[in-house]
Amino acid sequence: MKTGFAFFQGDRVLWGIIALLAVFSFLPVYSSSTNLAYVVGKGTPMGYLIKHFFIMLFGFGFMLAIHRVPFHYFKGISILMLPVSIVLLLYTASQGTVIEGANASRWIRIPLIGLSFQTSTLASLTLLTYLANYLSKGKVQSATFKSTALYLWLPVLLVVLLIFPSNFSTAALLFFMSGVLIFISGYPIKYLAAILASGVGMGLLFVLLAKAFPNVVPNRIDTWINRIENFSQGDAASGNYQIERAKIAVATGGILGVGAGKSVMKNFLPQSSSDFIYAIIVEEWGIVGGTLLIVLYLLLLFRIVVIAHKAAHPFAKLLVMGIGIPIVLQAFVNIGVALQVFPVTGQTLPLISSGGTSAWMTCIALGMILSVSRSLDSTPASPIEMDENNPLAVLSETV
Repeated sequence: MKTGFAFFQGDRVLWGIIALLAVFSFLPVYSSSTNLAYVVGKGTPMGYLIKHFFIMLFGFGFMLAIHRVPFHYFKGISILMLPVSIVLLLYTASQGTVIEGANASRWIRIPLIGLSFQTSTLASLTLLTYLANYLSKGKVQSATFKSTALYLWLPVLLVVLLIFPSNFSTAALLFFMSGVLIFISGYPIKYLAAILASGVGMGLLFVLLAKAFPNVVPNRIDTWINRIENFSQGDAASGNYQIERAKIAVATGGILGVGAGKSVMKNFLPQSSSDFIYAIIVEEWGIVGGTLLIVLYLLLLFRIVVIAHKAAHPFAKLLVMGIGIPIVLQAFVNIGVALQVFPVTGQTLPLISSGGTSAWMTCIALGMILSVSRSLDSTPASPIEMDENNPLAVLSETV
C-alpha cells in the first residue's frame, strides 16, 4: 500500500537529514530576527518567520520537482544555463546595485515581484554541473592544456573572475571545488598546478590593481584586508565588532545554552539571522546543540559520499561530489567564522540561515543529488539515455 512518503524517492536518510535541518531552522531564524525587527526597526519577528516559511516551502517544492527528473537531463541543462549565468554575472557586475543602503553588487532585483537574486549562487551550481558533465567523458586523463582551454578552463576562469570582485569567499570556494573535481577526474597534474598557480597570481594582481585604482571596485578590497587583519590580530584587534559579539554569544551558551529565544547577543550582533546565526544557536542551545548541528552536517557529507560511491555513471559520481561537498564546506566555513577559525566571509549556514537565493540553490542542488540516489533504486536506463534524438542528450555529447 502506497503512502504519501512514496513520493519522496531516493535516499531516505538524506531526506531525513534535510528535513531535520529545515525544521530546526525556524527556531533560530525567529529568535534572531528580533535584531532586524527591534534594533534596526524593520518588520516583525513573525513577519520574518512567515517569510522564512515560504522560502523553505518553495525550496522544498523545487527539491521535490527536481528529484523526479532523471539526472542525465542535467547535462544538457548545464550547457544551456552556463552562458545565461555568465550574462547574469556580467549584468550584476555592471549595475552596481545598492540594496537598502548597502553595497550589494552581487545582487540583482527582479522588477515584477520585487525580490533580489544572487547570481553567483546560480552560476556556481551551473558551472559545477557543467564540469561534472565535461569531465565524465573520460577524455581528460591524456588531454593537453590546449585541447581543454576552450571548454574546460575558459568557463571556470570566466565565472570565477566575474564573481571574484564582489564575492571573494564564493569565488575562492568555487575555484577550489573546480580544482578538486578536475583533480579526481584524472587531469594531468602539471597543467592543473600551473592553472592553480596562475589563478592565485591573477587574484593577487587584481588586489594590487584595485588598491591602485580604488574607484574601479569600491569598498570590497579594503573590506577583505580589514577582515584578514582583524582575524590575524585576534583579541588585540580593534573594531572587530562582529567576531567579538559572536565570541560572547558562544561563551554565554555554555553546555546547555540559555534557552530557545533567550539570546541577548542577537540584539547586538549584525547579520544574526544569516552570517552569524551559528553563534546565536550556540548561545541558546549550548555546546550540545551546536555539536548536534555539526553532526547533522557530517551525516549529510556521509550520505553524499555514499551516494557518489554507489553511482555507476561517472557523471553521477562527479555531479554528487561537485554540488554536494560545497554545501558542507559552506556550512563549516560559516561555523568557523562564528568560532573565529576563519575570517569573516559572508557565507550563510545552509538550510538554517534566512535568505532566499542561497536556500533555493541549496535545495536545487540537493534535489539533483536525490535524483541520482533515486536512479540507484532502478536499473532501466533513463529516457535521455534511450532516446538518441533527444536534444539535451545530443547537446551534452557535443561539449
